Amino acid sequence: MTAALALGDDALVLSHRLGEWAGHAPVLEEEVALANIALDLLGQARVLLSLAGDEDELAYLREERAFRNAQLAEQPNGDFAHTIARQLYFSTYQELLYEELARGDGPFAPLAAKAVKEVAYHRDHAEHWTLRLGDGTEESHQRMRRGLDELWRFTGELFEPVEGCEVDWSALHDAWLSRITAVLTRATLSVPEGPRRGAWAAGAGRQGIHTEPFGPMLAQMQHLHRSHPGAAW
Repeated sequence: MTAALALGDDALVLSHRLGEWAGHAPVLEEEVALANIALDLLGQARVLLSLAGDEDELAYLREERAFRNAQLAEQPNGDFAHTIARQLYFSTYQELLYEELARGDGPFAPLAAKAVKEVAYHRDHAEHWTLRLGDGTEESHQRMRRGLDELWRFTGELFEPVEGCEVDWSALHDAWLSRITAVLTRATLSVPEGPRRGAWAAGAGRQGIHTEPFGPMLAQMQHLHRSHPGAAW
């Protein structure tokens, strides 16, 4: 299923990126929070990938071009503000998408109905830190602004139609933009300038074309499984 791979890969890849903060988060509370968000996403990935095939094989034995995650999910963590910007964009999108899927009767409805509460927490966490950093010191404001600006060009891909995922993508984008604008306004930040949906923007991850940082990340993620094929623990 194309949609199961796309949504599953989004969750899997972002889970791994957030897991890279283990031992590096700015405070202990964030160590726990980011790890919990990563585990939530990993749980979603397992369910979604199992709809498309064997979850372990899909996660650990596919080559780079076979992954269908949006390029936003694979972007490196950068500093903490950069990670929060990525999380704000993605979790707001994911919450709106899951709300829509939960209202339907398709194959993703059960997962979406259960996971939407998790994703609401992810979005709330990202909003809290966006407000705290954006309306904080001059340094935190500039870092938050820089992260938002650098990642903006990857957001358009989130709203390109995915085969097998029956939602109104245009309406989803409008709702997402409205929420993002409201949060950034409260945080004394502005919506980044750049390409909007329908105009040129970075992003071909759904077609298996990924950015340069994805290859090293995938090698790290798959190393243990590939090094010990068939191992039982």
